[in-house]
Amino acid sequence: MAVYSEMNLDDLKYEYRKLKARDDQFKQAAYHLDMTRGKPSPEQLDMISSLGFNDCLTAEDCHSASGSDCRNYGDLYGIQDARELFAHWLKVPADQVMVEGSSSLNLMYDTFVRALLFPLPGAKQSWAQQGTIKVLCPAPGYDRHFALAEKLGATLITVPMTDDGPDMAVVEELVQDPQVKAMFCVPLYSNPDAIIYSEATCRRLAAMETAGDFRIIWDNAYSKHHLDPAQPHFIPEVLSLAKAAGHPNRFIEFASTSKITYAGGGLAALAASPEDFAWIGSSLKFQTIGPDKMNQLRHVRFFAANGGVDAIMARHAAILKPKFDTVVNRMEEDLSHTGLAAWQKPYGGYFVGVHLQPGLASAVVAHCKALGVALTPAGATYPYGRDPEDSSVRISPSFPSVADLETAMTVFTNSVKLCAIEKILNQ
Repeated sequence: MAVYSEMNLDDLKYEYRKLKARDDQFKQAAYHLDMTRGKPSPEQLDMISSLGFNDCLTAEDCHSASGSDCRNYGDLYGIQDARELFAHWLKVPADQVMVEGSSSLNLMYDTFVRALLFPLPGAKQSWAQQGTIKVLCPAPGYDRHFALAEKLGATLITVPMTDDGPDMAVVEELVQDPQVKAMFCVPLYSNPDAIIYSEATCRRLAAMETAGDFRIIWDNAYSKHHLDPAQPHFIPEVLSLAKAAGHPNRFIEFASTSKITYAGGGLAALAASPEDFAWIGSSLKFQTIGPDKMNQLRHVRFFAANGGVDAIMARHAAILKPKFDTVVNRMEEDLSHTGLAAWQKPYGGYFVGVHLQPGLASAVVAHCKALGVALTPAGATYPYGRDPEDSSVRISPSFPSVADLETAMTVFTNSVKLCAIEKILNQ
């Protein structure tokens, strides 16, 4: 079939009638399918339960390897076993890791608020004392990052993404402004396009000259989330890169087990330079007496009993890969010949980013919603919810079953073509 933009009027009208007939069938089916968020599926959560996560601690098992009684107060930065777990994962020293709570987003929020209230190493004033700050937002990106910074009063600045990560020429120019204080990055299998930051990009982020209290919020959410465990992808360890570049405080790194054990009951961790670590600890000691150490001990025992984090992630991959394949295969079959959409095959993470012809995303998302297929709102992956080209759509394949995904993606691809032809005919 010809590219839609090259079809004559009669062929377009014929194609439209076929698409409309399918659309009418979808309306009759009254679907209720949700692909709005990257949530683990019931099958994934049941798998974790079946491996003994809920009962891997006995009544007597309440002491960490260091002898700490996990039932009691203490261990402000987490039990040593859990810190070492994340240190091995992130390839950083355990004394630069703290394990706190269950949400890495919560840790990012706390870090941002801390910087607003208390001067960071390298500054005499807190961010709030310096007026309205600016935050760099590689986009398409993670909507919750943008919402966090906006809620806390920052001005958001969009940075375009490339196949190697954020456009570094743009970043390096923007950080010359001393009011630019932070940048959000999801460096491996980025949300939503599953981009893998190149080593050159990571080195330029570490080496660039910025305000002394500029920090990169390095959300390493998907460092273990490979769709093919036999072919994992990696990024450089950035704390050591930054130290070698003369900017040891450049990155504060975040990770969690939210999509590894239970999304509502995992562990969250951050890693930072010794100086930033001490800065966080100086106020953390007033915020809490210590984290949930029993949950930390439960995770340590669970991973030890099941072959480690990578073994658990291989089980997740076995569930997730068929779902991602379903999404990509349906788009390749239905859209690759139309010239209406482009996407990058994901090698990991939790999303597939689709770039439609400009001006189509809002119409397609709204049309799918009317047919009972809920997608992330158009524009959500851009600061302030505004996609300047109205082209980006985020697909979240993890939660629905493969059968439901096949249905949802058929509705999606049909809607893309239908909305595209309507736009051409209306012109």
